[in-house]
Amino acid sequence: MRRRAFLAHSLRAGVALAAGTAAATMAGCQAAGRGHTATHAHPAAGGCAPYPNVPYPDPLHPDAPHPHGVRQLRGTWIGSFKNLDWPSRPGLPASRQQRELADLLDMAARLRLNAVLLQVRPTADALYRSRYEPWSKWLTGVQGEPPGYDPLAFAIGAAHRRGLELHAWFNPFRVSEQPQRRRLAAAHPARRNPGWVVEYGGELWYDPGNPAVRALALSVIADVARRYDIDGIHLDDYFYPYPFAGQVFHDEATFRRYGAGFGPRADWRRHNVNLLIAETATAVRRIRPWASFGVSPFGIWRNASTDPAGSRTSGLQAYDDLYADALAWIRGGWLDYIAPQLYWETSNPAAPYAELVRWWSRAVSATATELYLGQAAYRAQAWRDPGELPRHLALDRIQPEVSGEVFFHARSLIIDNLGRRLARTEFELPAYPPVPQRVRHWLAAATSAPPAGWLHRAAITRCPDRHFKQAQGDG
Repeated sequence: MRRRAFLAHSLRAGVALAAGTAAATMAGCQAAGRGHTATHAHPAAGGCAPYPNVPYPDPLHPDAPHPHGVRQLRGTWIGSFKNLDWPSRPGLPASRQQRELADLLDMAARLRLNAVLLQVRPTADALYRSRYEPWSKWLTGVQGEPPGYDPLAFAIGAAHRRGLELHAWFNPFRVSEQPQRRRLAAAHPARRNPGWVVEYGGELWYDPGNPAVRALALSVIADVARRYDIDGIHLDDYFYPYPFAGQVFHDEATFRRYGAGFGPRADWRRHNVNLLIAETATAVRRIRPWASFGVSPFGIWRNASTDPAGSRTSGLQAYDDLYADALAWIRGGWLDYIAPQLYWETSNPAAPYAELVRWWSRAVSATATELYLGQAAYRAQAWRDPGELPRHLALDRIQPEVSGEVFFHARSLIIDNLGRRLARTEFELPAYPPVPQRVRHWLAAATSAPPAGWLHRAAITRCPDRHFKQAQGDG
């Protein structure tokens, strides 16, 4: 049975935030964790808390409810494409880039978030040292020019010191926001292999139907999973590009070569995306089985007017327009979580928020896939109703299948003090990220423990809480 991941409002009273450094917390956990059997213990008695921003009970009120073990993903996307969130502009000195990222992570910790999804492959380039692709131009302004440090390694360390998970966010097929291959770095795979690339909508895209393209994307993802202490792998909604009126994505030659046995080209395109999802799941489970793998698709799978299994909506359809069949991914058991982008108001006639929450809840019901909901923090100001986003979270809180929220995008949480308002209300108490069912099963069966640096190690391996033990039994 899926556990409800949200705190009831009645738990908010009587818990005080306690100060403490990550080093002190981890040291205490390591000293007292071996053989530790008490579920909740006062820190003076050697109790364990895995995150520095997770409170102990107020020592003056020992009967106050303890938040230990409550699990809700609270995340935010940190976008690097077009310098959306970080760095604020290309070409900044390394020290300035690091300070900016540290400030965003400090904000996330203050708002009692527990995860960040950092865009590390925005345009078939890298925010880390890669043997497959050039350094990202969004770092230095020149694709292929090193920034003087490893941004992903820095980000992981900085996030973990603040008790935040870090999920590496990849865009699998977008090559460039402009159409000229000659403007790419000389060693870019898209320049060396022009047959892999399709120009569409004034941009360059890899052709997902080419097996070499999918192999490159998988190699890039596997390389990061193998070399970096990330907590998750994340793909966004860009598979085939969003449609442009009157334009055609020219993959005819690829379809002729690789599409034998398929009828409509649309079925073949969905198959190509499905292959990438399934192969990524296999790679993550082989290389870093304690890490989670998830996707944030466009929020409408199909409209009920097209397919009776769809939602009562009337918008763009990910299945038909982006060739993203999220139901197949869920039913195939390939995802640890799914985070559909539900960027509409509760009153939106084409895509009412509540309808989509219920539809996605049914989609994951009785599966091993956690449901996190993508929230349009960037639209909160345009909605001109300060209660709109809180209404989303209030609705989600009573949906048993919903176990987290992810906000797009990080800097939007600063506007109009949106993040602070959420921290005072919906996120008044901290929470632990959920441990997906597959990871729970792996932990129960693993012949070797996760590495010492794993962020959840103190929470689960050394200091298990009763909620996690119950969750293991939930199977």
